[in-house]
Parts: sequence; C-alpha cells; structure tokens
Amino acid sequence: MKLTRRLFSALALSSGLLLSACGGNATSPATTTDYDLAKGSDTAPLTIIEFASVACGHCATFHEQVYPTLKENYVDTGQVRFIMREMITGSPQLSVAGFTLARCVSEDRYFDAIDLLFQQQSSIFRATQNPNGARSQYVAIAGALGLSEADLQTCLSDESIAQGIVDSHERAAAAGVDGTPRFVFNGRLLETRRAAGEDEYTYFLGEEQVIIDGEPVPGLMDAETFSRLIDHLLATSAS
Repeated sequence: MKLTRRLFSALALSSGLLLSACGGNATSPATTTDYDLAKGSDTAPLTIIEFASVACGHCATFHEQVYPTLKENYVDTGQVRFIMREMITGSPQLSVAGFTLARCVSEDRYFDAIDLLFQQQSSIFRATQNPNGARSQYVAIAGALGLSEADLQTCLSDESIAQGIVDSHERAAAAGVDGTPRFVFNGRLLETRRAAGEDEYTYFLGEEQVIIDGEPVPGLMDAETFSRLIDHLLATSAS
C-alpha cells in the first residue's frame, strides 16, 4: 500500500517501540487522556480499556467473537464503559492507516470504523499482495462511512493524526503494555500466568489471581470467560 511520506515519518518516531514495547517513563496503563474515545455510560461501574491494533489478528478475533457479547450485554446496558487504546502492532503501515481512517470520521462513528476495519482485516491483508490493493480496501471502507476518496487522501496526509496514534502507542509501551490485545479492568491489567504450584495459565488482575466460585479462571479469551469476569467484577463492585 502506498502511504504518504508524512505517515512514514510519524512511524519512524516510534520505530524503537515497534521492536520492544517496554521502556520510557513508567505510567499506569489506566491513565486516561483527552485522546481516548469510549462507548458506554460515563457512570458505568466497570471500565474496560482495550489496547489493540486494527492490524492485529488476535484483536480481530476478539472483536469478532467476544466484543459483540460485551457490547450487547454490558456496554449498551450501561454497566461497562469501553475504551479503545490504539497501538501499532502487526503491520505498522496498515495499523496507522486504519486508525487514521477511523480518526477521520465523526467521533460517534469511530467504533463503526473500527468494526469495519476488523471485519475486513483478512481482505486488507490479502489485498497487500497487489499494487494499491490495500488502498482500494480503505477507499471502500471510507465510502461506507461517508468519506470520499479525496477525503481519505487528505486524512492519510494529516501528520497530526498519525502523530496522535504514535503517541498513543508510546504511552501504552511506557506503561508496560507489551502486546495486543491487552485489557485493563477498573485500573488493573488483566494477565494470564501460572500461579505458584499450578500448571495451567489462569487470569490475574494486577497481582491478584481471579477466583470465581472457589476456582481460578482459565486464561481463555472467549465470550463466556469474559462475561464471567465482568459479572464477577460487577458483583464485587456492588457489594
């Protein structure tokens, strides 16, 4: 895919972090910024932050198999506030191009753009085998969101948008987020690891192993497991 020189310049600013997602000044991955875009109620008892890339295959799987359940059962019902944090993983060019497109539509359509980018991710990957193939995919996605091809070109040439995406990646990396997708539940990073004396990988929130009904929660990324985690945290918050 052909992108602008300005876009490549912005990517170069983050080239070191693309190789290693650790370093910089330590911050909390839960620190909020004015750059954040969110879905759900401002007063929801549970906030979930997802660190993701539209060029990350596992992120696309999450948004295809897990996110629809979370949105319908928890975000749309006012129980969860969902924030997307943009990271440059997978193909840097495709990641920045996709997020740039999403940032060029109106804020209330940002997540519509993200959904379309994940839905079309495989087609975009395949299209990169042909000259200008990926660009054609982005033109089609932009058109579905009300942007003309000229709008898209102007969008991809906007250095400030690309810089904002790079800054988002750098903040996440400085906070120790070392891959995508990663999640923060009410300020605590969700991780999978083995507890002392255990063979299976289970979920931890911060340093605390997640125990539900007396049993550790297996480190699975599916709708049922995430629903159990959310139900547990909502019940804990209510009590």
